[in-house]
Amino acid sequence: MEKIVNVIGAGLAGSEASYQLAKRSIKVRLFEMKRIIKNPAQQLDSFAELVCSNSFRSSDVKNAVGLMKEELRMMDSLIIRAADNTKVKAGASLSVDRELFSLYVTKELEANPLIEIINEEVSTIPTGPTIIAAGPLASLKLTEALKEITGEEYLHFYDAIAPIISKDGIDFKIAYLKSRWDKGSPDYINCPFTKEEYLNWYNEVIASDRVQRKPFEYQVFEGCMPFEEMAERGVDTLRFGPMKPVGLYHDGIKPYAVVQLRKDNLIDSLYNIVGFQTKLTYPAQDKIIRMIPGLKDAKIVRHGEMHRNTFICAPGIINASYQTLKREDLFIAGQIAGVEGYVESTASGLVAGINMARYLNDLPLIKFPKSTAIGSQANYLEKASKADFEPMNTNYGIFMELSTDASKEGRKEAYSKRAIHDLEEFKNEYHE
Repeated sequence: MEKIVNVIGAGLAGSEASYQLAKRSIKVRLFEMKRIIKNPAQQLDSFAELVCSNSFRSSDVKNAVGLMKEELRMMDSLIIRAADNTKVKAGASLSVDRELFSLYVTKELEANPLIEIINEEVSTIPTGPTIIAAGPLASLKLTEALKEITGEEYLHFYDAIAPIISKDGIDFKIAYLKSRWDKGSPDYINCPFTKEEYLNWYNEVIASDRVQRKPFEYQVFEGCMPFEEMAERGVDTLRFGPMKPVGLYHDGIKPYAVVQLRKDNLIDSLYNIVGFQTKLTYPAQDKIIRMIPGLKDAKIVRHGEMHRNTFICAPGIINASYQTLKREDLFIAGQIAGVEGYVESTASGLVAGINMARYLNDLPLIKFPKSTAIGSQANYLEKASKADFEPMNTNYGIFMELSTDASKEGRKEAYSKRAIHDLEEFKNEYHE
């Protein structure tokens, strides 16, 4: 009997899962509705669209997310290969030209003879082997269908995306190039504030109009907190957060605060305002952005927005192989599975794809070692407390403990070395 898997959603997780399945000679029917119906955050017709930042975060293998990327490279991840091939200069982080990145993934999937692209909305869960990777903005019909399958209520929080501006509207008599936190090459554009400029700007932020949200929409993931909500926590909160001026001296002067801009495409024409996810109204954003030193004539290409972000309460619904407990031929991956971040979503799609292939080949499902970034994330989803579960970025706090009393930096290195060693052994054991 021919082996075919339905994959719902061609985001990061769905694209990765499809690639891993086809690599193992499994046919895929990849469903994606964006070419006929886009959600509020989507702009492109191509797959694996990055709707928030264009950054895959740190490249340092001693950092948990840097380690996860290295593990994904070891496992032949399509998404990480695409990121490596479309990267832009961004200091110590892996950032990409989001359009070229998306096109790279799309071309790879469309050229694969084992992957059939189906441009339509899925409103019910298909019978037969299926991976749901519809993302946090899954259609409401699919969301309701998945709720029936899981038997659980969804948790909802709202995510935010930062504005993008055109480089030709930046005044380089004021703005200057330097690295983020003064690490790596000078790839960030910095807009420095004096104390007076910052306080005037801050007061305007506090008084600015917001897009009103309903009461049930007020659960917001801390890592995507709108900058104006951070500002409400205190006048110095932003100065010690996304506007931290550490290491950003210019002409011998230390700014009171700094707004940083990160390159958003390879041709160096667009820049993302780092850490400025927002729910301000468009007119308020126009005013606030143009009050930033060096951005008086800013050309705003994309305003910041809030959008729905839906995920299941993973513990008790899926296991560490991303297989649902109630239906063995149904897997859930990506942010809708309860992971947070581009790299983390990719890892979930990779594990789900590998395990679906094993399931169809009557092989035991595998769990990645808890000493690895990939495995510790899967273990967290399976074992976390249901009462207070929320999406989490990869971090060493969820890894298997080390048996060393090394310094903080030494422990990071030890985590990294152990993970890479254990993953190599794992690959050899399972011929992956």
